[in-house]
Amino acid sequence: MRTIGNILWFIFGGFLSGLGWLLAGFLCCITVIGIPLGKQCFKFASLSFWPFGKEIIYGGGGRSANKQWRKQT
Repeated sequence: MRTIGNILWFIFGGFLSGLGWLLAGFLCCITVIGIPLGKQCFKFASLSFWPFGKEIIYGGGGRSANKQWRKQT
């Protein structure tokens, strides 16, 4: 069932979604600051291409990206 779901997902939108995440990853990796965000975009791309049967585990990260968006006082 997982294989059928992945094939249907890939045909009906997973391909375009994955390409979008790959493009975002490449654009983020242009700058040194964006490399950690680009690496995460590549992880999202692999999840977007074949989502069924994968498990998402929260690692508690995101501190480097939060420094950019933290309100300056």
